[in-house]
This record gives sequence, structure tokens and C-alpha cells, in this order.
Amino acid sequence: GPGGTEAAAEDAAPAEPESPDQCLSLLPWDRFSAWLHCVCVVGFDLELGQAVEVIYPPHSKLTDKEKTNICYLSFPDSNSGCLGDTQFCFRFRRSPGRKVSLSCFLDQLDRDLPVYLKKDSAYYYGYVYFRQVRDKSLKRGYFQKSLVLISKLPYVHLFRTMLKQIAPEYFEKSEAFLEAVCSDVDRWPPPVPGKVLQLPIVGVIMKLRIPTYRDKPGTTPIVQNMHQADAQISMALPTVHEVDLFRCFCPVFFHIQMLWELVLLGEPLVVMAPSPAESSETVLALVSCISPLKYCSDFRPYFTIHDSEFKEYTTRTQAPPSVILGVTNPFFAKTLQHWPHIIRIGDIKLPGEVPKQVKVKKLKNLKTLDSKPGVYTSYKPYLNKDEEIVKQLQKGVQQKRPTEAQSVILRRYFLELTESFIIPLERYVASLMPLQKCISPWKSPPQLRQFSQDDFMKTLEKAGPQLTSGLKGDWIGLYRHFLKSPNFDGWFRSRQKEMTQKLEALHLEALCNENLVFWSQKHTEVETVDLVLKLKNKLLQADREHLPVKTETLKKLQTHINDIILALPDDLQDILLKTGT
Repeated sequence: GPGGTEAAAEDAAPAEPESPDQCLSLLPWDRFSAWLHCVCVVGFDLELGQAVEVIYPPHSKLTDKEKTNICYLSFPDSNSGCLGDTQFCFRFRRSPGRKVSLSCFLDQLDRDLPVYLKKDSAYYYGYVYFRQVRDKSLKRGYFQKSLVLISKLPYVHLFRTMLKQIAPEYFEKSEAFLEAVCSDVDRWPPPVPGKVLQLPIVGVIMKLRIPTYRDKPGTTPIVQNMHQADAQISMALPTVHEVDLFRCFCPVFFHIQMLWELVLLGEPLVVMAPSPAESSETVLALVSCISPLKYCSDFRPYFTIHDSEFKEYTTRTQAPPSVILGVTNPFFAKTLQHWPHIIRIGDIKLPGEVPKQVKVKKLKNLKTLDSKPGVYTSYKPYLNKDEEIVKQLQKGVQQKRPTEAQSVILRRYFLELTESFIIPLERYVASLMPLQKCISPWKSPPQLRQFSQDDFMKTLEKAGPQLTSGLKGDWIGLYRHFLKSPNFDGWFRSRQKEMTQKLEALHLEALCNENLVFWSQKHTEVETVDLVLKLKNKLLQADREHLPVKTETLKKLQTHINDIILALPDDLQDILLKTGT
């Protein structure tokens, strides 16, 4: 019964000092908003075409442009011929200028996520469960409806599992059932990374763990399926965000390494697939193949000619943008002919036999969407092909190794490749950090040294990727190209921010270790007041920017401030104690 669900949700509430109070002070629908923006039902109307029939909770705000995007993206193109039930996902731009309640609380959770799972506040994801079945009683002869979850979170596997639980029942039971689903979600604990969370949904408890940036890349702590004392069924989710890599890459099996390079370099890529399920899975697999690096350009798991960015992305007046698009409409074979790299996939079937060696095809051979599957590009990879991984996966197919195990092998291969590539950059960027002895409490924190491409290239001779990877090839050329890409820009900015914050934190610690009261006694009142205001600003900055400072350090600084103030004349004390900040 509902009581049991409530209790399970409460047990799983995070135990961090600030979180329980936060949970208690959450308003109705706040817990829901931490996971979902809203739930939509999109139907087909003979007069209007696709239309949003229901938005739940009713107070959820969507602009007209967002609604239009959701309408078109929630239905497969008519040529996909998806009979029965289909699941896929899409991603679209949020209309600017909307305030988010709860944002400070959610930002705090976002900080603990690995960089590739941090939410991008400019985009929403739509997770779709589409049903199309013959129905003689309807004018068109078909029942067509989509249940869509709109969220900022990229937790594909979680929302896919949730839709599998609720959509079939929703199509039978309608609105009241949707209300029950949403009130279940509003009892979920917040999406705290690193904790085992129990999420009740219509009589089932989903157990899962959201990764944190502290997890060792490539390891997934297993969520055990504990025996429930009450009668509730529980299911443990092995992941919240991963797709079945091997199944997605199977049609282009021999080109995985070239595709890794194209994604790493942020090259314009289009995936032409028979259905949105295949296009969206493949785009998500591509984006995840450079993990733990974050893919910093735009990507659209399913893109249609009605999309609000259609003109911007298909124009021929400028070079194709750095995006990955998943499309199913044959019209795109013409519209995107000028794109440099096109992946054409047939139906994704589970490989019963070893895929045939597919050559890289010339772009001019791609005239229609029914061209043969393969990769159409004139790109020459920088690195030599790794024959080992191909052999290992082929052997797995022959031995009927489960696809999950094949995906684990493939994921580890991509991870090792990405880490071999990024470690030399990490090492060089760490050397731009000033030495600790350069940090003086009485001067502003020192600046990071400039990134120099030439200096970095010089380090590769002794400390390049050859230390961790046996792959030969033009690594230098790959780095040169990467340094011009949006992925490098995004990666370097986040490193810069981390290191600057580290310097600020070290500066704070240096200040704390000084005898500030003694200093103030030897200086004028004006200088002392100036110091107090500066120290108060430092505390504010530490809080606002979440600097990596120990709580004791901040307490110590606050004590210093109080001691200095108490040593001043009464009138000044009053003023300084009043100006809290």
C-alpha cells in the first residue's frame, strides 16, 4: 500500500547534514521537479495533427515553441512504420528566460556528478513511449499516442525502465493513473549522487545509484537486490545512464576507432537510421564513447524537419556545425548530402553472426536513405587500427557471449583509449599551477600560467600516450586537431575553473594560518576595517563558488574576523557587526 512506498522512500533519503532539512522544507512538487519537468501525452488529431493532450502536473510551464518541438519529436516519422510499442529519446533547446525554483539545491547535487552527467540547463530531454496499434473504431484506423517524460537529467536507462513500467498501464487506464505516477515521483528522495536510492513507482521499487565524480572511471558499484520485507517487488538498475554500446555499434563494428576520433574532435556527424529508437540509441552511444571526457557540442538523438533548429543546422551557406544528429526521414539524405561524415545504419539486430567487413564509403555514393549501411566519409584516421579489439569482439560473437559482456569490453576499450589520450594533457595542465610557496596571504592569489600548444607538444616525446597505449599513428596530428575543437575548449575551461578555485582555497588557508589579530594591532584602524571587509568577502566567495575549503578553515576565519572586530573601539564594532557582508 501507499504507506509502504512512503517508508521506503524515506529510508532512502540522503543522510548528508544539509539534505534532510532540505527535504523537509521542500514544497509539494519540489521532489518531482528534482527528477522531471513534466509528463506529457501527445496524441494525433485529424484536424490538428500531433497535439499535446495532457501536461502533468497541470501547473508545469512549457512555451508554445517547446510544445511544438515536443509534438513533432514524440512521434516517429511516418516512413518509420513503427507498429506496436517503440521507445526512444530526444533532446531540444529550452526557451530562455525561465527561473528554476530549487536551483541552489540541485546545483549542489550537480557538483558531485561526473562531468559527462552534469545537466545542461539549456536543454531538455524527452523520453518517449509510443504506441501505434490498429483500431477499427477510429477514423484513421490506428490508435497513436506517446507518453513522454520531460527532464533535464540524462538518465536514459532510468527513464526508459520507468516508462516500461507505467506506459502500458497508462494506455489502458488513462488520467487518474498518471496522477498516481506523478505523486509517486513526488515522494522520491532527491537525486543524490553516490547513494543507493529507492524510487517507488506504481507498486515497484527501482533501486539505483547515480555515479559521482569520485568513482573510478569504468567501475559501476553494483546495487544489490535486497529482499523486501513488504510485498513490494524491487528491481535493481545496473546503470542510470548507459546504453547498450555493443548493440549500437554492431552495424558499424569495424569503424569504432574512427568514430571515436570523429566524436573526440567534435566533427559534424549524422546518423541515418530506420527508426527513432535506433537513431537515438546510436547518437547516445557515440556521445558516450569519449567518456570520461564530456562531449561539449550539441547532439540530437532524434531530429526532424520540424525542429526549431532545422534551418540553422541544414543550411548550405556555411560549414556544417559541430553537432551529432540522429535522423530517420529520407528527406535528410538530400538535405545533409554536404555533411562530411554520415553513418547509415540498417535495423539494429542482435548479431547472431560476425558482421561483414564494411568499407568506408565515399560520400558521393550516398544519394538516398536506402543506401547500404556503413560509414560514408573521406576522413583519414590519425591512429592505426586496433585489430585486437575487433578480434576480441568477433570471438565473443562466435562464442555467443552475452551482449552486456560485449558492451563491457567495448566500454573498457573506449575508456582506455580516451584516458591514454587525455592523461598527457592532464599532466601538462597540472604543471601550469603555481607552486604553493608562491601563495602569500598578503597578496592576491597567483594566476595560472598560460597554456602553450608548443610547450605541450614538447612534453609528448617523453610523456605522451605511448606510456599507456600501444597504438601507433599520428598522435601529434590528433592532438593538434583536438586543441581546436569544442571538446578541448570545454575540458580546458572546467580544468581552469577547478585550478583557480584551488588557488583561492589555498590562499584562504594561508590567511587562516596567520596571526591576524596581531597584524591588526600593528596597523591603523582604516587598514584593519579594510582587512575585515576583505575577509568577509572571502567567506562569501567560498560559499558562493563552493570553493574546496574545509569547514574548519571557514570556522577559523570567522573566529579571526570576530576577534579582530572585538579588539576595535565600540563604535566601529557596532558598524562592522551590523554589516554582516
